[in-house]
Amino acid sequence: MKYSVIFLLFSAIGYAQESPKYLFNDLYFADPSVHVFNKKIYIYPSHDIKTEVIDPANGGHYDMKDYHVLSLDNMQQEKAKDLGIALKLGDIPWAEKQLWAPDCVEKNGKYYLYFPAKDKEGNFKIGVAVSNQPEGPFKSEKNPIKGSYSIDPAVLADNDKYYIYFGGLKGGQLEKYRNNKLLADSKEPNKEENALSPKIALLSKNMLEFAEEPKDIQILDEKGNLLKAGDHDRRFFEGVWIHKYNSKYYLSYSTGDTHKIVYAIGSTPYGPFTFQGEILSPVVGWTTHHSIVEIDNKWYLFYHDSQPSGGQNNLRSIKVRELFYDKNGLIKAMNGKD
Repeated sequence: MKYSVIFLLFSAIGYAQESPKYLFNDLYFADPSVHVFNKKIYIYPSHDIKTEVIDPANGGHYDMKDYHVLSLDNMQQEKAKDLGIALKLGDIPWAEKQLWAPDCVEKNGKYYLYFPAKDKEGNFKIGVAVSNQPEGPFKSEKNPIKGSYSIDPAVLADNDKYYIYFGGLKGGQLEKYRNNKLLADSKEPNKEENALSPKIALLSKNMLEFAEEPKDIQILDEKGNLLKAGDHDRRFFEGVWIHKYNSKYYLSYSTGDTHKIVYAIGSTPYGPFTFQGEILSPVVGWTTHHSIVEIDNKWYLFYHDSQPSGGQNNLRSIKVRELFYDKNGLIKAMNGKD
């Protein structure tokens, strides 16, 4: 079936499971970043398309060429609305290809869309585009953010400051960098070495630049040790997201090879973060990418899988389900195959 989909699944105790809700003919969306602006729910996804590109090792078959914005008036609405193209590859002066997972944030009535793309040299950079309204259209800056690299930007607005998180291995090129410098011979660490981590940087007041050099985020095990590169069930791979709950910072991300969404908790935006456990077990399809957002005093997990396209990894669809915490603030794990 050629549909993009949101499944409204309420899977915890006391909640009934609803039927899947199919949204769009011949459109597939993935990597949903979700925010509430002006009492309306906006979804900022990547847009999967059919492609002849074959490059499973580096993700070249994820050959996205534009960004759409989707919206919901409330979580009871059966179908999300496609608000149309908000930004096209051809309108980004510095970008060559592959508009991967974006995020959006509001400041002083302006909306800033952060997105990764490969430049003319084939290196992923992070760009920013600006609009006066959450649905766009967005106008891209002429150049990517100076000092940016890799993929999957996510922005946290916290106490009048704005922090950007980013990074992704393999296709996302994170392993090619050390101390924010591109190294031609750099590779992933050996399994006994410390895992590579997502990055964080404070954004400048105009939201268009880093206000500092990106820093490593420490993700620790229960003994306070950094996670190892060979710990594929827990170590960071891509798809970082950050949210606050009960004054704590929850860093969540994809483990990549083991196809899980997991999380760690810290006391500051910079961490360190202590690993807690799994949020979502593997879904249908290779990738997993998500966002966590509070809407009308309930928490939701937005993510994607490839079930509607028959398991085609580069044709993914968005799902949403309610997320629950226990009395200690730990997230209750969910089954990705539901």
